[in-house]
Amino acid sequence: MYSLILMNRLIVSLDIDNLDKSIELIDILSPKIEIFKVGIAPFTSFGNQLLDKLRSLNKKVFLDLKFHDIPNTVKNATKAAAQKGVYMMNFHCLGGLRMLQAAVAGVKEANVQEIPLLLGVTILTSMTTEEMQNVGLGTTMQDEVIALAKLAQDAGLSGVVASPKEVKIIKEKIGRDFIVVTPGIRFTETAVSTDDQRRTLTAKQAIAEGADYIVVGRPIIQADDPLAAADKIIAEIEYAERNYE
Repeated sequence: MYSLILMNRLIVSLDIDNLDKSIELIDILSPKIEIFKVGIAPFTSFGNQLLDKLRSLNKKVFLDLKFHDIPNTVKNATKAAAQKGVYMMNFHCLGGLRMLQAAVAGVKEANVQEIPLLLGVTILTSMTTEEMQNVGLGTTMQDEVIALAKLAQDAGLSGVVASPKEVKIIKEKIGRDFIVVTPGIRFTETAVSTDDQRRTLTAKQAIAEGADYIVVGRPIIQADDPLAAADKIIAEIEYAERNYE
Protein backbone atom coordinates (compact mmCIF):
# COMPACT_ATOMS: atom_id res chain seq x y z
CA MET A 1 0.00 0.00 0.00
CA TYR A 2 1.34 3.45 -0.87
CA SER A 3 2.11 5.88 1.93
CA LEU A 4 0.03 9.04 2.37
CA ILE A 5 3.14 11.16 1.76
CA LEU A 6 3.71 9.43 -1.56
CA MET A 7 0.11 9.80 -2.71
CA ASN A 8 0.11 13.46 -1.73
CA ARG A 9 2.63 14.25 -4.47
CA LEU A 10 0.12 13.39 -7.18
CA ILE A 11 -2.53 16.02 -7.93
CA VAL A 12 -5.37 15.00 -10.22
CA SER A 13 -6.78 17.75 -12.42
CA LEU A 14 -10.58 17.78 -12.60
CA ASP A 15 -10.81 19.33 -16.05
CA ILE A 16 -14.30 17.99 -16.66
CA ASP A 17 -17.32 19.91 -17.95
CA ASN A 18 -19.95 17.93 -16.07
CA LEU A 19 -20.55 18.04 -12.30
CA ASP A 20 -21.91 14.49 -12.03
CA LYS A 21 -18.92 13.08 -13.92
CA SER A 22 -16.58 15.10 -11.72
CA ILE A 23 -18.17 13.76 -8.54
CA GLU A 24 -18.08 10.22 -9.91
CA LEU A 25 -14.39 10.57 -10.71
CA ILE A 26 -13.64 11.96 -7.24
CA ASP A 27 -15.36 8.95 -5.67
CA ILE A 28 -13.42 6.55 -7.90
CA LEU A 29 -10.04 8.14 -7.16
CA SER A 30 -10.50 9.05 -3.50
CA PRO A 31 -9.00 5.80 -2.14
CA LYS A 32 -5.65 6.81 -3.66
CA ILE A 33 -5.71 10.56 -4.32
CA GLU A 34 -5.55 13.27 -1.65
CA ILE A 35 -5.23 16.44 -3.76
CA PHE A 36 -7.50 17.49 -6.62
CA LYS A 37 -7.02 20.51 -8.90
CA VAL A 38 -10.04 22.66 -9.71
CA GLY A 39 -9.37 24.92 -12.70
CA ILE A 40 -11.14 27.90 -14.21
CA ALA A 41 -13.63 25.98 -16.37
CA PRO A 42 -15.13 23.67 -13.71
CA PHE A 43 -14.91 26.40 -11.07
CA THR A 44 -16.87 28.79 -13.27
CA SER A 45 -19.52 26.14 -13.99
CA PHE A 46 -19.99 24.50 -10.59
CA GLY A 47 -17.04 25.45 -8.40
CA ASN A 48 -18.66 25.69 -4.98
CA GLN A 49 -20.45 22.36 -5.40
CA LEU A 50 -17.15 20.74 -6.35
CA LEU A 51 -15.36 22.28 -3.37
CA ASP A 52 -18.16 21.13 -1.05
CA LYS A 53 -17.79 17.57 -2.35
CA LEU A 54 -14.02 17.58 -1.83
CA ARG A 55 -14.35 19.08 1.64
CA SER A 56 -16.87 16.38 2.59
CA LEU A 57 -14.21 13.77 1.83
CA ASN A 58 -11.43 15.73 3.60
CA LYS A 59 -9.58 16.14 0.32
CA LYS A 60 -7.17 18.95 -0.43
CA VAL A 61 -7.86 21.46 -3.20
CA PHE A 62 -5.46 23.11 -5.60
CA LEU A 63 -7.49 26.11 -6.76
CA ASP A 64 -6.02 26.76 -10.21
CA LEU A 65 -7.50 30.13 -11.17
CA LYS A 66 -4.19 31.82 -12.08
CA PHE A 67 -5.09 35.22 -10.67
CA HIS A 68 -3.67 38.11 -12.75
CA ASP A 69 -5.12 41.54 -12.03
CA ILE A 70 -4.39 44.78 -10.18
CA PRO A 71 -2.93 44.22 -6.70
CA ASN A 72 -6.03 45.12 -4.69
CA THR A 73 -8.27 42.83 -6.74
CA VAL A 74 -5.82 39.95 -6.36
CA LYS A 75 -5.55 40.57 -2.62
CA ASN A 76 -9.33 40.34 -2.23
CA ALA A 77 -9.57 37.25 -4.44
CA THR A 78 -6.79 35.56 -2.49
CA LYS A 79 -8.49 36.34 0.82
CA ALA A 80 -11.77 34.86 -0.46
CA ALA A 81 -10.04 31.73 -1.79
CA ALA A 82 -8.13 31.19 1.45
CA GLN A 83 -11.38 31.38 3.41
CA LYS A 84 -12.70 28.51 1.28
CA GLY A 85 -10.03 26.33 2.87
CA VAL A 86 -8.02 25.54 -0.26
CA TYR A 87 -4.63 23.84 0.09
CA MET A 88 -2.88 25.77 -2.69
CA MET A 89 -3.65 28.46 -5.26
CA ASN A 90 -1.73 30.24 -8.01
CA PHE A 91 -1.00 33.62 -9.59
CA HIS A 92 0.59 34.70 -12.87
CA CYS A 93 4.07 36.00 -12.05
CA LEU A 94 3.76 38.38 -15.00
CA GLY A 95 1.37 40.38 -12.80
CA GLY A 96 4.49 41.75 -11.13
CA LEU A 97 5.99 42.01 -7.67
CA ARG A 98 3.32 44.27 -6.15
CA MET A 99 0.54 41.98 -7.31
CA LEU A 100 2.27 38.92 -5.85
CA GLN A 101 2.92 40.74 -2.58
CA ALA A 102 -0.77 41.67 -2.49
CA ALA A 103 -1.61 37.96 -2.70
CA VAL A 104 0.52 37.31 0.38
CA ALA A 105 -1.25 40.20 2.14
CA GLY A 106 -4.63 38.73 1.19
CA VAL A 107 -3.82 35.43 2.87
CA LYS A 108 -2.79 37.26 6.04
CA GLU A 109 -6.06 39.18 6.03
CA ALA A 110 -8.01 35.93 5.62
CA ASN A 111 -6.88 34.95 9.12
CA VAL A 112 -7.24 31.22 8.44
CA GLN A 113 -5.84 28.46 10.62
CA GLU A 114 -4.12 26.64 7.75
CA ILE A 115 -2.21 28.94 5.39
CA PRO A 116 -2.51 27.77 1.75
CA LEU A 117 0.53 27.36 -0.45
CA LEU A 118 0.85 30.32 -2.80
CA LEU A 119 2.36 29.50 -6.18
CA GLY A 120 3.51 31.73 -9.00
CA VAL A 121 2.82 30.60 -12.55
CA THR A 122 5.99 31.03 -14.64
CA ILE A 123 5.48 30.18 -18.33
CA LEU A 124 2.57 27.93 -19.30
CA THR A 125 3.61 24.42 -20.31
CA SER A 126 1.65 24.84 -23.53
CA MET A 127 3.96 27.64 -24.73
CA THR A 128 7.01 27.21 -26.93
CA THR A 129 9.98 29.60 -26.91
CA GLU A 130 8.71 31.18 -30.12
CA GLU A 131 5.26 31.77 -28.63
CA MET A 132 6.82 33.25 -25.50
CA GLN A 133 8.90 35.65 -27.58
CA ASN A 134 5.85 36.59 -29.67
CA VAL A 135 4.25 38.11 -26.57
CA GLY A 136 7.29 40.28 -25.94
CA LEU A 137 9.41 38.08 -23.68
CA GLY A 138 12.71 38.11 -25.53
CA THR A 139 14.88 35.91 -23.33
CA THR A 140 15.32 32.14 -23.46
CA MET A 141 12.66 29.96 -21.86
CA GLN A 142 14.99 28.95 -19.03
CA ASP A 143 16.07 32.52 -18.27
CA GLU A 144 12.49 33.78 -18.22
CA VAL A 145 11.31 30.98 -15.94
CA ILE A 146 14.15 31.61 -13.49
CA ALA A 147 13.49 35.36 -13.48
CA LEU A 148 9.80 34.79 -12.71
CA ALA A 149 10.57 32.18 -10.06
CA LYS A 150 12.93 34.64 -8.37
CA LEU A 151 10.17 37.26 -8.47
CA ALA A 152 7.81 34.82 -6.75
CA GLN A 153 10.41 34.10 -4.09
CA ASP A 154 11.02 37.83 -3.51
CA ALA A 155 7.27 38.37 -3.05
CA GLY A 156 7.10 35.68 -0.37
CA LEU A 157 5.31 32.95 -2.31
CA SER A 158 5.77 29.29 -1.42
CA GLY A 159 6.90 28.23 -4.88
CA VAL A 160 5.96 28.13 -8.54
CA VAL A 161 4.15 26.17 -11.20
CA ALA A 162 6.58 25.32 -13.99
CA SER A 163 7.10 22.72 -16.67
CA PRO A 164 8.98 19.61 -15.60
CA LYS A 165 11.81 20.61 -17.91
CA GLU A 166 12.62 23.65 -15.75
CA VAL A 167 12.39 21.99 -12.32
CA LYS A 168 16.07 21.18 -11.94
CA ILE A 169 17.32 24.68 -12.78
CA ILE A 170 14.72 26.27 -10.47
CA LYS A 171 15.91 24.10 -7.59
CA GLU A 172 19.53 24.94 -8.38
CA LYS A 173 19.00 28.70 -8.69
CA ILE A 174 16.24 29.37 -6.15
CA GLY A 175 16.71 26.62 -3.56
CA ARG A 176 15.66 23.09 -2.70
CA ASP A 177 12.95 24.27 -0.29
CA PHE A 178 11.21 26.37 -2.95
CA ILE A 179 8.20 24.29 -4.04
CA VAL A 180 7.81 23.38 -7.70
CA VAL A 181 4.50 22.01 -8.98
CA THR A 182 4.69 20.53 -12.45
CA PRO A 183 1.85 19.98 -14.92
CA GLY A 184 2.47 18.56 -18.39
CA ILE A 185 2.95 14.99 -17.11
CA ARG A 186 2.44 12.12 -19.52
CA PHE A 187 2.93 8.34 -19.45
CA THR A 188 6.26 6.92 -20.59
CA GLU A 189 4.93 5.68 -23.91
CA THR A 190 3.36 9.08 -24.69
CA ALA A 191 6.05 11.38 -23.28
CA VAL A 192 6.10 13.36 -26.54
CA SER A 193 2.65 14.90 -26.29
CA THR A 194 0.37 15.34 -29.27
CA ASP A 195 -2.09 17.60 -27.41
CA ASP A 196 -1.75 21.28 -26.46
CA GLN A 197 0.99 20.65 -23.90
CA ARG A 198 4.48 21.23 -25.28
CA ARG A 199 7.10 20.99 -22.51
CA THR A 200 6.30 17.59 -20.99
CA LEU A 201 8.01 14.72 -19.15
CA THR A 202 6.86 11.54 -17.46
CA ALA A 203 6.08 11.39 -13.75
CA LYS A 204 9.26 9.42 -13.15
CA GLN A 205 11.37 12.00 -14.96
CA ALA A 206 9.70 14.96 -13.22
CA ILE A 207 10.30 13.53 -9.74
CA ALA A 208 13.88 12.71 -10.70
CA GLU A 209 14.34 16.35 -11.71
CA GLY A 210 13.16 17.44 -8.26
CA ALA A 211 9.43 18.19 -8.62
CA ASP A 212 7.57 18.40 -5.32
CA TYR A 213 4.12 17.81 -6.80
CA ILE A 214 3.00 16.64 -10.21
CA VAL A 215 -0.35 17.49 -11.79
CA VAL A 216 -1.95 14.91 -14.07
CA GLY A 217 -5.21 15.42 -15.92
CA ARG A 218 -6.08 13.73 -19.19
CA PRO A 219 -3.90 10.61 -18.79
CA ILE A 220 -6.01 9.78 -15.70
CA ILE A 221 -9.45 11.32 -16.21
CA GLN A 222 -9.75 10.14 -19.82
CA ALA A 223 -8.51 6.63 -19.06
CA ASP A 224 -10.86 3.65 -19.31
CA ASP A 225 -9.84 2.82 -15.73
CA PRO A 226 -8.88 6.09 -13.96
CA LEU A 227 -7.85 4.37 -10.74
CA ALA A 228 -5.50 2.03 -12.59
CA ALA A 229 -4.03 5.00 -14.44
CA ALA A 230 -3.50 6.80 -11.14
CA ASP A 231 -1.84 3.69 -9.73
CA LYS A 232 0.54 3.67 -12.67
CA ILE A 233 1.56 7.28 -12.00
CA ILE A 234 1.98 6.55 -8.29
CA ALA A 235 4.21 3.60 -9.15
CA GLU A 236 6.38 5.91 -11.30
CA ILE A 237 6.65 8.38 -8.41
CA GLU A 238 7.61 5.58 -6.04
CA TYR A 239 10.27 4.34 -8.44
CA ALA A 240 11.76 7.81 -8.83
CA GLU A 241 11.77 8.45 -5.08
CA ARG A 242 13.50 5.15 -4.47
CA ASN A 243 16.12 5.59 -7.16
CA TYR A 244 16.77 9.31 -7.60
CA GLU A 245 16.11 11.20 -4.38
